[in-house]
Amino acid sequence: MADAQSKSIELPAIADIGAVDELRDEMLDALNAGNLEINLEKVERVSTNALFMLLSAAQTARTHNFELLLSSPSEHFTNALKVLGLEGAFAPLMKG
Repeated sequence: MADAQSKSIELPAIADIGAVDELRDEMLDALNAGNLEINLEKVERVSTNALFMLLSAAQTARTHNFELLLSSPSEHFTNALKVLGLEGAFAPLMKG
């Protein structure tokens, strides 16, 4: 993975399925070429569908032998994971 391309994008404050859909092509292009880091620090609200789309993107990354990492999760993002019981599913994706 050392010679793989690496890209960073930022999830918007309202991370619903529409917002993630808008980023989908950018995410897929990045995951077909290398590693992807998604910054979560601005997230104020995240939908369950958006969370599952992120898990799907992580699977795509693994399929291509790349990494999808999530960085700087906001308190809102972290709380959503706790409420939905998804902390374990997202733990391997968290940077640091």
